[in-house]
Amino acid sequence: MAERQENFGYRLWRYDGAPGELIPLLQSAQDHFGYIPRRAISYISSVTGIPESEVFGVITFYSQFRLQPMGKYVIRACAGTACHVSSAKVIRETIEDELGIEIGGTTEDGLFTLNTVACIGCCSLSPVIMVNEDTYGQLTPALVRKLLRRYRRREEQAPKETTVAGGGAGP
Repeated sequence: MAERQENFGYRLWRYDGAPGELIPLLQSAQDHFGYIPRRAISYISSVTGIPESEVFGVITFYSQFRLQPMGKYVIRACAGTACHVSSAKVIRETIEDELGIEIGGTTEDGLFTLNTVACIGCCSLSPVIMVNEDTYGQLTPALVRKLLRRYRRREEQAPKETTVAGGGAGP
């Protein structure tokens, strides 16, 4: 973990402290960690002299920044016109109900994150979602529930790595 933070610090030092560099610093932190953790906010604040509250304000203003890690499976629910008229709202509500999260949220187990996108580009298949890089179309609430449960079962059936004496991963 210390190595990751050191590397992050090294990336920050590429910036010369000129005004207007907060966004690139936040992008660097998010690229490094996958989101912007509290310790990165503190570090950026100390390096730039910008109060943590202002750094946090910028993070929460821009939707590109995340304060929580993304789930293993990122669901992108299409909100484009074709999907909208094909019951995309019902599909999104079904996902929220099935996973117990809202748009922008991640399940407690870290498996799923739900986001909306303006258009996936598969209008003839509407309503459409993507799970990571896989696209699913012509969805109904029942199909969505079945799909999400299949992903969850896959995780439950996957072999678990265990730590054994000596620090190696077990079978």
